[in-house]
Amino acid sequence: MSKELMDVAEQLRSSPKKVQLIYAFNGTGKTRLSRAFKDLVAPKSDDAEDTSLSRDKILYYNAFTEDLFYWDNDLENDGEPKLKIQPNSFTDWVLKDQGQDFNIITNFQKYARQTLTPHFNPEFSEVTFSIESGDNAGSGRLKISKGEESNFVWSIFYTLLQQVVSILNVPEPDERETDQFNQLQYVFIDDPVSSLDDNHLIELAVELAALISSSESDVKFIITTHNPLFYNVLHNELGLNKGNKKDGCFLLQRYEDGKFDLDVRFGDSNRSFSYHLYLKNTLEEAIAADRVERYHFTLIRNLYEKAASFLGYPKWSELLPGEKTTYYNRIIQFTSHSSLSNESVPTPSPQEKQTVKLLLEHLTDNYGFWKQEEPNA
Repeated sequence: MSKELMDVAEQLRSSPKKVQLIYAFNGTGKTRLSRAFKDLVAPKSDDAEDTSLSRDKILYYNAFTEDLFYWDNDLENDGEPKLKIQPNSFTDWVLKDQGQDFNIITNFQKYARQTLTPHFNPEFSEVTFSIESGDNAGSGRLKISKGEESNFVWSIFYTLLQQVVSILNVPEPDERETDQFNQLQYVFIDDPVSSLDDNHLIELAVELAALISSSESDVKFIITTHNPLFYNVLHNELGLNKGNKKDGCFLLQRYEDGKFDLDVRFGDSNRSFSYHLYLKNTLEEAIAADRVERYHFTLIRNLYEKAASFLGYPKWSELLPGEKTTYYNRIIQFTSHSSLSNESVPTPSPQEKQTVKLLLEHLTDNYGFWKQEEPNA
């Protein structure tokens, strides 16, 4: 039965489970769910005297966490690019109060280049980056990539999470080094670092699972992801299986009417919802009902990526129809990634809907998908 997003958030909040792992395709509403959950657990107060922080009850990482950081490229003065940190209690506590800058750098370099080094200013209000080669011949200040930036923000959050778990593992509240997290109830993590290669993504998932498993407090963890590999590693490392009644995993679905459902699943992504077949079925249903939306372009791209990886093609675009490869590549890239004009027009044109149908038929007709034979008359 489909639900409003806030109802899904309430379902998560009312669960007694220590860990809830949720798989959802891009465009389904994972980030919106994390915001709805945060607003449910720690709603904003209109009382000016209420100075309590949402962090008292919930820590969350999502796309909005990255909005705390923005680039000052200083183009006018041809200066060095700086990653500015907006004033917030999240970074103030981990950097200023706890002095965790060294651990943040260590965590960051684990998933980036070992020589790529962040430099915090004394006020912890900005960060610069350089390549330190060890021979005193540094690169000078440089602007890191968007993926490296996401990695850096995650490293700050993960370092904070390590501290919080360690603090709350002290059973007696009076013996903890701080009482700031005594009221913490939830940690919500939405797609930590999607830009990592498979090896680093596995390493991150293993370490996150180990940290969660080491938590002895009553804090509950909710993790959402669109990455089947990340989902599978967490599923296995956390022991989220049918026999473990304390833990579980789910598939978040969004329907054409804008409502959602959170389906219980057992097993990893291939066993519980057959990732590529689920994509295929979702696209077929949307095409048959003439309800293709923008996010279906993301699904068709994901299906091509999955097929290309399985068949050994270095690029998913190599599976596209040959006569218009460049055109189809561009329309998929633009429609699945654009965050500007196409978000204001959720319904694709008839030509775009036909493109989704054509690309799905091309993939299933030419790359080994089983088809049911028509019965003999």
